[in-house]
Parts: sequence; structure tokens; C-alpha cells
Amino acid sequence: MSQRVTRLIQGGVTSPQGYLAAAVHCGLKPQKKDLALVFSRSPAAAAGIFTTNKVKAAPVLLDAERIRSGRGQAVVLNAGNANACTGEQGLRDAREMGQLAAQSLEIPEDLVYVCSTGVIGHPLPMEVLRHGIPEAARSLGPDGSEAAQAIMTTDTAPKSAAVQIEVGGQIVTLGGMTKGAGMIHPQMATTLAVLTTDAAVAPAVLQAALRRAADASYHRLTIDGDRSTNDTMLLFANGDAGVPEITGPGEALEAFEGGLTTLCITLAKMIARDGEGATKLIEVLVRGAQSDEDAHRAAMAVAVSPLVKTAVYGRSPNWGRVLAAVGYSGAEMQPERTSVRIGPVLVAERGAGTGGRETLDEVVRYLDGDEVQIVVDLGLGKGEATVWTCDLTEGYVKENAGYIS
Repeated sequence: MSQRVTRLIQGGVTSPQGYLAAAVHCGLKPQKKDLALVFSRSPAAAAGIFTTNKVKAAPVLLDAERIRSGRGQAVVLNAGNANACTGEQGLRDAREMGQLAAQSLEIPEDLVYVCSTGVIGHPLPMEVLRHGIPEAARSLGPDGSEAAQAIMTTDTAPKSAAVQIEVGGQIVTLGGMTKGAGMIHPQMATTLAVLTTDAAVAPAVLQAALRRAADASYHRLTIDGDRSTNDTMLLFANGDAGVPEITGPGEALEAFEGGLTTLCITLAKMIARDGEGATKLIEVLVRGAQSDEDAHRAAMAVAVSPLVKTAVYGRSPNWGRVLAAVGYSGAEMQPERTSVRIGPVLVAERGAGTGGRETLDEVVRYLDGDEVQIVVDLGLGKGEATVWTCDLTEGYVKENAGYIS
């Protein structure tokens, strides 16, 4: 295997060496498991990215403070309650969650991170967490699948992935779990994500690598244009694979970033596929832009457009909605140089339709599938960007009209 080859494998957050996880039902939700714990047997380098929303949940404030150390060993996560907009009590509760985990794991408190997801504005029922967190610590094991289930909110399925790369002739593994189905849009996409690796990476290098991987994945993801108060992405690197520490540019860092980016894209696409009420994964590719930034701007406008998303859901070959979204995106474009494809079908060229009923019928047949690609070529340069989203259905409205838990 070449040093730059990345291989997807079955697994998740505990696939790298030295990681354990657990999930329990502590009572935040009526029945399903609602508390997860991920633990590295040895202290690790740590990196993190958090919501840019000015309204930040208490765990985000706590984690953003702790990530400055560049170190970590555990993360405790709860579903069913976001611990957001809960004032000073929320901060005390987040700190107590970390204290409970640290005491149960017998590690320093400042190596524990906290994540919460669920309804905003309700205080945490700490009595159930005081029982649940020690129980989770006692239940730690090598299978991370239940931990991925325990952080779900409106997700219909857990989201886990793992990859392997070769660094210096040795196998390095990266794994992760994530959640998210609504309130998804950069920066960041609305999610919790815990990523792990048995590579050894210097904290500053790890932080920069995570930022670049997120820019290529989670920051190219949108479900509904809404941004959360709780977005948190954490990455731990414990070095248990035994490879030399990655301290700067070189082949080892290139291989590591390639694996990390593949992992993040895989997880991000799982979120897009599982958008609230969604029936189709949509990939929007814009190329031929004056710059990558312009391409991203245009692609995101198409991906966010309710008219485009509902057309895909309704199997409507209304390519004019795509062209209109590009036109108002702010990207430089000239209609007479722009073409649009829906799947394999060229539907517009030089700003005008390319065919009659037969062409449109071909698009309708293509839209029967559960994966849809929309390609826009602006014909102006070499800029290119890909983003992921999903269709917009009645299910999204029903889910969010009554969401309280």
C-alpha cells in the first residue's frame, strides 16, 4: 500500500488502537440510550472546531477553553438536552459532567471534554447524569457502535466510519462517529463529531489538519441553512500505533491528512443522506469558476435553495432553478458561458435549454434514484467545489414543527 493510499474499513470511533467507548440510558430520553463516553487509554494530542454561532452552548464554551492545552483523553456526550441558553447553571453543569467523568476514569479533569445535543433552553437534570456517567465508565469496551447510537437526535441511523493509511511502513487507523440530520450548515455544519487516531501528531499540526479536513467536508455540507449552538468536532491522536510523531510538512502529514479528509467526507455525506425527511443525497459540483471560492459560493447557493431541493424531491426537471441560484450566489458568472447537467443529462448550455420533452423525461427517470448529482460549469476558469445536501420534503416540516425532544 502506497503511503498516500487511504482505505475505508468497517469500524468507528474505537477502531484505532487504545480507544474504548460506552453508551447507557440514563433518563435524558424516555427509552433509548442517551449518554456516551469515549476514552483513550493514554493521554492524547487534541484538536477541536466549534460553532461560529454567537449563542454558544455551555459545553462549547468549556471545550473551547480546554482545547487550548492541545491535550485530551476522554469526551462525555449526552443527547436529549443541549445545555444551551442555560446561563451560569449550564456552565456549572457542564463542568460537573467533566468532573464526574474524570473521577470515574481516574484522569485529570482538564483532559475531559463535554458535548451535548438536544432541546435548547432546558437545564440538565443532573441527578440522572450523576448516575449515568459512572455507569458509562464502568461499561467501557472496544465496540463504539452503541456510543454512535446514543448521540442521535433526529438521526434515523448512527453514523460511524474508519480508515487506514500507511505511514513509515506502518498501519495507522483513524475512526469517528458523528450525528446530525437538521440544523445543518457551515460554519460549522450542525453536528457533534468525535474523531480518533492512533497516529502521533503534534497538537498544532493536528489542529491545522483538522481545520483543513473540515473545510473539505463538514464546511461543504448543508441540510437547511440553519446553524446550531452546539457544534463540536474533536480529534484525539494518542500515538498508540507506534509511528514517529508527525511534527510538520512531509509525506507522513500528507498521508495523515488524506486519511482524515476521507474520514470526514464519509461522515459528512452520511449526515446529508440522513437529512430530516430526506429521500435523496444531492451532490452539487461547480467547476469552471474564476476561483475555488467562487465555485463554493455558487455550489452552496444551489444546495441551500428550497426550490432546487423540492424539485429534486418531486422529480421535477426544473433546471432553471439551478441556474437562478448560481445567478444570485454572488459568484462571477456569464449565462452565455454556463452549462448545467443533472446526472448524465445536459439540460442547459450557454444559458438556455438543450432539448425538449425527451430530455426532460430523461431527467425525471434519473431523479428516481436516491443519489443525485448536479454539475454546473461556469466556463470562466479552473475553480471547482463540491458540496452535499439532500432533498426537502414534507417530512422536514413535520419533524421540526413539533420537535421538543
